[in-house]
Amino acid sequence: MKALVTGASSGIGRDIARELVSRGWDVILVARRTDRLMELKKELGKHAQCVRCDVSHLEECKKLYEVMQSQNIEMLVNCAGFGLCGEFVETSMETELQMIDTNIIAVHVLTKLFLKDFVEKNKGYILNVASIAGFFSGPLMATYYATKNYVVSLTGGIYEELKRKNSNVHICALCPGPVDTEFNKVASVSFSAAPLDSRTVAVQGLDGVMKGKLYVIPSAKIKALKLVKRLLPEKVVTQFCYKFQKKKKY
Repeated sequence: MKALVTGASSGIGRDIARELVSRGWDVILVARRTDRLMELKKELGKHAQCVRCDVSHLEECKKLYEVMQSQNIEMLVNCAGFGLCGEFVETSMETELQMIDTNIIAVHVLTKLFLKDFVEKNKGYILNVASIAGFFSGPLMATYYATKNYVVSLTGGIYEELKRKNSNVHICALCPGPVDTEFNKVASVSFSAAPLDSRTVAVQGLDGVMKGKLYVIPSAKIKALKLVKRLLPEKVVTQFCYKFQKKKKY
C-alpha cells in the first residue's frame, strides 16, 4: 500500500506520514522544503520517498501526478496549505492568491486526477485536510476561511457522487480546530485555548477516511461550534468569529 502526502514537511502532514508508516503503508513525501523532507525520510527509512514539489504551481501539480503513474498510489492526502490573518483590505493580494493556488487549486487538481484512477480501479482513499473554518465565514481571515469552505464543499459533493455509485473509493474532509503546528506562526495568530496535538489529529483523520466518514472533526468542543452554527443566525455567528479571530491575532 502506498500513499502520497502533500505538505509532509511539517505539522499534520508530517504526522499523517508517520502514522501511515506505523500502519504498514509506504509513503511519498511531497513538499517544497527538501531539507525537511530528507529529515523525515531518514526517520521513516525505507518506507518513505521524497519528491520536491511546489503545489502552488498548477504545472507542478500536473507533473507530480504524471510522475506518480508508476507508483500505484492507493491514498492521496492533500495537506499542503497555509493561512493569513488581517483585515481583507490590508492583507497582501499576492499572498492570498498563492494561498488560493495552494489551498484550493492544488487540492482540486490532485483530487480530480487521482480520483479518476481510483474510480477506475474501484478502490482508494482521499483525505483532504480542511478546517472547522470550512463551515464558517471568517472575518480577519476571510480568504483562508473561504479556501477551506471550498475544500469542505468539494469533498462533500464528491462523497455523495461516490456513494450513489456504491464505490469502494472513500473521500473525507479532516476539519480540526486549532492545532499545534507551524501554521500559527505563518498566519500570525496565537490561541488562548490549548491547541490539539497534530499526531492525534492525524490518527483521527486516517481512521475517519478508512471508515468511510465524510467529515472528521477532532474535539468535542469543535464539534459543538458546528452545532452552534446550525442554531444561530449567520450574522450572529460571523460576529462571534470576528471576536474570536481578533483575540488570537498578534
